[in-house]
Amino acid sequence: MLKSLLELYFVFFRIGAVTFGGGYAMLPILERELVTKRGWTTNDDLLDYYAISQVTPGVIAVNVSTFVGYKHKKIPGAIFATAGIVSPSIIIITLIALFISNFEDIIWVQKALRGINVGVSALLTYSVLTFAKKTIKKWWNMIFYLAAFIAVFFFKIPSFLVVIASILGGLAIGFFSGNLKKINKDEEHRNVTNNATQTEEKN
Repeated sequence: MLKSLLELYFVFFRIGAVTFGGGYAMLPILERELVTKRGWTTNDDLLDYYAISQVTPGVIAVNVSTFVGYKHKKIPGAIFATAGIVSPSIIIITLIALFISNFEDIIWVQKALRGINVGVSALLTYSVLTFAKKTIKKWWNMIFYLAAFIAVFFFKIPSFLVVIASILGGLAIGFFSGNLKKINKDEEHRNVTNNATQTEEKN
């Protein structure tokens, strides 16, 4: 148990140490480390965690790490994963505050940040395209996508209002199309299967 928790901590520590640009720029790294290499979660679940993180308090990257940790090792996993993702930032910011004055005025720091900004832009572009490919599957998905873009880019509507409107729209479409009932049935079937599996393991 402890070995698995420490692995969670150090995996998220490495992710947090090399990620610049916030939670969106972190998506490619999370996919590679958590989905492809370790199978701790799936692409669909990872996208769900990002969506939930948009409407819950806190930083996206921290929220996602908490969700993944909880799925992998419940509450202890959530604690270790969250600690791992925030540790590099705490260490780096503390060192900067202690030893470097006028950090932003140092010329080589400015040059480095400009290069980082370009790299982050590329990662964000990749993340947007990845989200689009995996979430825009029906005609109404495209309508939501375009409406959200127009609302934020042209009319400067706060993003939380766009998220709330998308939630309500998705629920309405799911209700009238009957998909919500299908999801409930699928969830019941998974629960029955999981319970049967756990019973067999105990026996």
